[in-house]
Amino acid sequence: MIEVTGIHKSFGNLHILKGIDLSIRQKEIVAVVGPSGAGKTTLLQIIGTLDRPDAGQVTIDGIDIFSLNEKDLSAFRNRHIGFVFQFHQLLPEFTALENVMIPALIAREKAAAAEKKAKELLDFMKLADRMKHKPAELSGGEKQRVAVARALINSPLVVLADEPSGSLDTQNKAELHALFFDLRQQLGQTFVIVTHDTQLAAQTDRIIPLKDGMVTE
Repeated sequence: MIEVTGIHKSFGNLHILKGIDLSIRQKEIVAVVGPSGAGKTTLLQIIGTLDRPDAGQVTIDGIDIFSLNEKDLSAFRNRHIGFVFQFHQLLPEFTALENVMIPALIAREKAAAAEKKAKELLDFMKLADRMKHKPAELSGGEKQRVAVARALINSPLVVLADEPSGSLDTQNKAELHALFFDLRQQLGQTFVIVTHDTQLAAQTDRIIPLKDGMVTE
C-alpha cells in the first residue's frame, strides 16, 4: 500500500531524514515512535504529501505521488489521505456536521450526499446528538472523534495521525485507540500513527522506530 524509498529531507543545514525506507501493508496499523527531533512528523507530512522530500520516492497504492503536478497532488490528498492531528484543527465557526462535510465539499461531492455520509460517520462515532454543536460546545474527546470522522469522509486509503491522543485524558485516549481498530475492521483503512504513547504503540500491528532521522529496526 505505502512504499517509502530513500527519503531525505533537510531544513537548512539540519538533515532531518537520512534515507528512510519502509513498507506498510494495506489495512495495517503502524506506530512511528522515537524521541523528539527524530523526524517522525516530517516523515508523516511527506507521506501525506504536505511536504516534498529532497530525495527519494513515496508510492501509495501504486502511484508515485511526487510525480504528480500540484493540482493532481492536491486532489489525490483530498481523496485518498485523511489526517488526524493532536489538536483536532476543527473550524470554530462551523458545527460538527459542517466540519466533517468540508473535505467532501472540496472534492465537489453534492451537499446532500456529503451531509448523509457525515451524519452516518458521526452516528458511528456516537455523536449523533452532537452534530449541531460547534467545537467550543464539545469535549476534548468529542472534538477528536469529529476530527476522525472528517478524516474518513472521503473514504481515504490511508489515515495519518500525528499524536492523536496527546491532548486527551486517560478514558478518551483509550476510546480513541479502540476506535482506530474498529475503523480498520469495519472500513478497511490503513493507519500510520506518530505517537509517544507506549500503550497505543504496543496495540498496533507493528512499531517503526525512528532515531536521528533513520529507521532503527
